[in-house]
Amino acid sequence: MSSIVARTGRHLQRYDNNLRLVSGCIPYKLAKTKDQNKLEVLMVSSPNRDDMVFPKGGWESDETVEEAACREALEEAGVRGILKGNPLGVWEFRSKSKQEACIEEGGCKGYMFVLEVTEELETWPEQNNRDRKWVMIEEAFVLCRYEWMREALKEFVEVMEKGNNQREHEMLVEIKEDKPVKQEDEDCQLVSTNCHVNGTMTTSYGIMLPASIFL
Repeated sequence: MSSIVARTGRHLQRYDNNLRLVSGCIPYKLAKTKDQNKLEVLMVSSPNRDDMVFPKGGWESDETVEEAACREALEEAGVRGILKGNPLGVWEFRSKSKQEACIEEGGCKGYMFVLEVTEELETWPEQNNRDRKWVMIEEAFVLCRYEWMREALKEFVEVMEKGNNQREHEMLVEIKEDKPVKQEDEDCQLVSTNCHVNGTMTTSYGIMLPASIFL
């Protein structure tokens, strides 16, 4: 059992004009092969579903948006790492759940980051409710549950191609391990976003991927 306690409840939840603020990340690593390195991303399952998501959850009032993204990666996927650069983007989406997970109107605003994984824990807070899986980029597009997360994944591909999401210093965010797991986020539907990716190989989702690293 993990010694890390995940947060629960929403008494510290941040809002922006009635939109619930959400922070998450796309964890990645370079998997070494005989010939070259291959890029893989880490996804997590949701209870009683076959599709997968990237770690994400509510951004709370006692943490920065970067800290929230790292906390979610730790709680949901059991990984730590280096958060790289600015957000991939900000997406507004709406809950499709009858339980109205985001707010009464069902609105959320999500920030997604890139996380270079440096440590993968054997036990983590939500491992009884979630499986984790390293996948190639193309498979991630197929498995991804949310349209807005697929848009974030397109931005991730562009960032990794161009290397344009670096700050002067990469940020290593330390997560405290004594904080009480947030409740499960409900299914959400994309409201609006603008993303475009360029590259050298077309996928079924209309983006371009360089063959050497992404396949």
